[in-house]
Amino acid sequence: MAVATLPAAATAASVARRAAAVPILMYHVIAPPPSGARFPGLYMPAAEFAAEMRGLARAGYQAVTLDRVRRAWFGRASLPARPIVLSFDNGYRTQYTRALPVLRRLSWVGVENIQLSGLPPAQGGLTGREVRALLAAGWELDTQGWSHADLTTLDAEQLHYQVAVARRILRHAYHVPVDWFCYPSGRYNPTVAAAVKAAGYVGATTVSPGWARPADDLYRLPRLRVLGGTGPRSLLALIDQSEKAAPPPDAYP
Repeated sequence: MAVATLPAAATAASVARRAAAVPILMYHVIAPPPSGARFPGLYMPAAEFAAEMRGLARAGYQAVTLDRVRRAWFGRASLPARPIVLSFDNGYRTQYTRALPVLRRLSWVGVENIQLSGLPPAQGGLTGREVRALLAAGWELDTQGWSHADLTTLDAEQLHYQVAVARRILRHAYHVPVDWFCYPSGRYNPTVAAAVKAAGYVGATTVSPGWARPADDLYRLPRLRVLGGTGPRSLLALIDQSEKAAPPPDAYP
């Protein structure tokens, strides 16, 4: 009996999807910057964010999680023709109130890089109920550690607490894997990356621009910071221009 096989074209397309390079975008507060904001570029009005998402969709992109990307790279899942990861740092409440509805309309998901302290609900942080709502909508929960500390300055005990203990707390609280780490402010070195790996994370993201690729060091994946005022056309240009960027360095001060 002949063994059924996929047509050559379909096989090639499947391999291409598994090996796809994927841009990972980085967002923060989905709201206009308040007067005197220390980093106004990290704020983006909801209408602007929605316009960027529509622009990505028109360009053929489809949002996926980091877990799905990794599974596809290992041949355990498939990716859409133009995958993209939308990551949200720090755990701002507007990621639930304003980003979630926009992504839900597109049937898209995001990646929440939450920190466990320093951003309480009273200061604009997510509540536990809101985190659970993001998870129920298909979002992935990852972390920047306990307090968004500069990990390169910590001793071994402090580093373990920020990386390993934070993961354990989140896994217990939300019953999800929390498999990816996001270096706070992008700062890391070989010691920090080794601690992240030892804590059981499967990879980590940086703030170095570029596209993530299967051959990359999974503990140094690039991301593109998207600032307020970028707009849909400029965002697409930013993504295109960063495709050939060099891999992130061994350390980021």
